[in-house]
Amino acid sequence: MYIKNLSIQEFESFVEKSLLGSHYQTFEYAELMKENGFAYEFVGLVDEYNHVHGASLILIKKLTKCFKYGYAPKGFILDYFNQDLLKEFTEKMIDYYKRKLIFIKINPEIAVAQIDNKTNKKTYNQNIEIKNNLIDLGYVKLKDNLYFESQVPRYNGIVNLKKFSLNNVSKNTRNKIKRGMEKGLTIEIADYSGIDILYNFVKKKRNKDSLYYKKYYKAFQHSNNVDLFLVSIDTNSFLVNSKNAYEKELEHNEEIASSLVINHSEKNLNIKMHSDRRLLSYKNDVLDAQNKASKDKTIYVAGALVIKYQNRINIVISGYDTKYKRFSPNYFLHYKILEYYKKYYDFADLNGMTGDFTKDNPYNGLNAFKLGFKPKVYEFIGEYDLVIENFVYKYLLKRGKLAKTFNKTDIKTFSK
Repeated sequence: MYIKNLSIQEFESFVEKSLLGSHYQTFEYAELMKENGFAYEFVGLVDEYNHVHGASLILIKKLTKCFKYGYAPKGFILDYFNQDLLKEFTEKMIDYYKRKLIFIKINPEIAVAQIDNKTNKKTYNQNIEIKNNLIDLGYVKLKDNLYFESQVPRYNGIVNLKKFSLNNVSKNTRNKIKRGMEKGLTIEIADYSGIDILYNFVKKKRNKDSLYYKKYYKAFQHSNNVDLFLVSIDTNSFLVNSKNAYEKELEHNEEIASSLVINHSEKNLNIKMHSDRRLLSYKNDVLDAQNKASKDKTIYVAGALVIKYQNRINIVISGYDTKYKRFSPNYFLHYKILEYYKKYYDFADLNGMTGDFTKDNPYNGLNAFKLGFKPKVYEFIGEYDLVIENFVYKYLLKRGKLAKTFNKTDIKTFSK
């Protein structure tokens, strides 16, 4: 067998049949990365009958003035348990890219462990054997990062959409979703023009400009595999709900006041104080709603970009206006997204968590938020470099060039 360039049709036909296929291994993603400075090609290991046995999108970029590297996003697409095939694919890729690339970076979407949502205990599966197979073939295992230092997250939360419902999320998450509903939040699927609105909510999360997200949207727009969601406040609903909540609490407050006359206990006094606080909150909501309704303009408070691929969706990026945190817009946004897609898709990738599940984790808010939707949390196999030019690779590694290029610093701490 030998490596050859594949046509888009040959490549997509093979990848669509693989469990390892993802939107990162598509023509659309290749075009997106081309807009961001990469060249690309589709390659495959084929036999004498032109049957493809392994394939990959290879993104290519200059590492220095003289040297280039390759990147196979979410790894090569092949049967990693077939050691003979893995060995042949690896050797043929090294031969094919000799004197062209210094190395090819891969991060296969292979789950090696599942993390218990309550105990945080890891249960490893047979996929862990693939780690040794890769190392035996000369792949360089990179550091197992707990956070977001690698090219893609190593821990992901996956929601089974067929079993998803409001009753299946945590109590805290359910209460915050209901709060968003009570505050009059509503969701819409927007078009390309809504990217600028989304960007206002995500610009502090990653070191990307609005043009990057516009390119992302356009790359997947032609195949109808992208959706842009925006959450806004329905001011009329907000006003009606606030008035109803205020009137209901006012009635409750008066009943408590009457009870205090009869029994001035500490318990009843505390209940009255809690009711007073809620009453003031609802009164402020009424005033806020009246003010917003009088301005007669759409107030957007959250948004998300979603990519669809085969039987799953991936929430690529999401964010909200922190001024409206009390509306719980991010909880409402994610709930509505999952509800919308469960009719058409099987799984939702919440796109990245950390492997640190302690309260001291700087990303604890992110983990807690996503865990509230009761996903299955997986640890993936991690990141490897397939070294092609060993001498140059070691030289660049020693000089710190690889660390400088690939240690990510563009993810900011996220709080729920």
